[in-house]
Amino acid sequence: MPASLPLPKYEGVGILRNAPVRVGIYIGLCLAIVFSAWVMVAHRVAVLDGFQRERNLAALVILCALALFPVVRFYRSPHEQVLSGLIAWTILCFTYRVLGLFFSLLDQEYIRLQIFVMGSLAYMISATLSWIGTIVWRARNEYTSHLRH
Repeated sequence: MPASLPLPKYEGVGILRNAPVRVGIYIGLCLAIVFSAWVMVAHRVAVLDGFQRERNLAALVILCALALFPVVRFYRSPHEQVLSGLIAWTILCFTYRVLGLFFSLLDQEYIRLQIFVMGSLAYMISATLSWIGTIVWRARNEYTSHLRH
């Protein structure tokens, strides 16, 4: 009898083995749930109409915190950061599209393309800054390693 048994292999969907895709899907679903809850509360709960500013600020803070998760998770890998962020933001934009079918006033402020471009631009800027930071960090480490010789 062998001393250690082999661990079972991951038998899930093959695409979920990729960490940026998996994080993007999870964060996208979380963003969609929070955004849907925000829209439902804003349109269906009349008790909170007196607290519009606070309700909107709380939802915006939660959405921004969730949207920052791919940036923090993949701060050393800009391409994974962009992939994860764009998957999450695409799911959020799809949710915005579906909610726009039920709430006609939702599409009056921003259209889906504007929301997608704003989110993807934010992720692209973040990935660019991460890429520049990685280059500077590598150059700095290379410089300090030459000083020690």
